[in-house]
Amino acid sequence: MRFLAIIPARGGSKGVPKKNIRPLCGKPLIYYTIESAFGSKYLTDVVVSTDDDEIRVVAESYGCRTIMRPKELAEDFSPVIEAVKYTLNFIEERERIGFDYLVLLQPTSPLRTAEDIDNSIRKMLELGADSVVSVVEVGDKHPARMKKIVNERIVDIYDRELDFAPRQLLPKVYIRNGAIYGAKVDVIYKFNSFRGQDCVAYVMPEERSINIDTEIDFILAELIMKRMGKCRD
Repeated sequence: MRFLAIIPARGGSKGVPKKNIRPLCGKPLIYYTIESAFGSKYLTDVVVSTDDDEIRVVAESYGCRTIMRPKELAEDFSPVIEAVKYTLNFIEERERIGFDYLVLLQPTSPLRTAEDIDNSIRKMLELGADSVVSVVEVGDKHPARMKKIVNERIVDIYDRELDFAPRQLLPKVYIRNGAIYGAKVDVIYKFNSFRGQDCVAYVMPEERSINIDTEIDFILAELIMKRMGKCRD
């Protein structure tokens, strides 16, 4: 079986300029995703999809193949699934090869490991599922405690009695952490999504689930990586 990993890295980040190649613990952010992808035992092909020449040069300096995508597939509101399909089609049509599975690895998850990638793929295969998505437990931000504000007043969304219940008594709830999306190629075309009809969850711990989108996320990621001994000073 062939597993293609696509690392989407556009150049037009607004919240944190040049986010995907900004240094984190001495290396460009995208480096950590390339490193984990190359360490996977399942992935047969790894490619960075970008619209930015600077990102292309950085990715290729770490030995990763790149494919340039059109600017219209790298705008603020461009669905990443369209960039994925463009990249997949480009490789399959140009090189006359096919893939069985596609794995999306966003560079904004630098603490995801090669073991996470392999364990998620293995779980999907062993359970006979058509897709897998990495998640993290929401913890204190449980939806039972969420509110709306109507006319300046707090309005409960869920059962009010759960609001002050001990966390241990609340049902476990998970949210996508953005680190790993995997699916059969035909699922991506059929549903225009990485989530098929039989999608398994791969649960990751909170410390490896940081999804970098803001300056604060960079600070937290660096602190965690220093504690884990992963910073290159």
